[in-house]
Amino acid sequence: MSQVTVMPRVTFTDNLKRHIECPPSKVSGTNLKEVLDAVFANNAKLGSYILDDQGRLRKHILVSIDNELVKDRINLTDTVAGDSEVYVLQALSGG
Repeated sequence: MSQVTVMPRVTFTDNLKRHIECPPSKVSGTNLKEVLDAVFANNAKLGSYILDDQGRLRKHILVSIDNELVKDRINLTDTVAGDSEVYVLQALSGG
């Protein structure tokens, strides 16, 4: 009998997909930094779109883990469980 490995799923909203290639991914990690690093390992351009040069979430990016907005936008230490759903979206602004 084979063992099924459960990994967090990272999904990007359609408005981000219009600007940059970002297919859904299942990656390993126990916090947001580890999960995003795993996604960006194969897509550095996406990483530079989501994170600034200090490794922090850019101001126009929102991330939720299991429908809760992340609290640590600087060090990305929010916990991610094996079955978590991580959503990355571009915040909209206007007037």
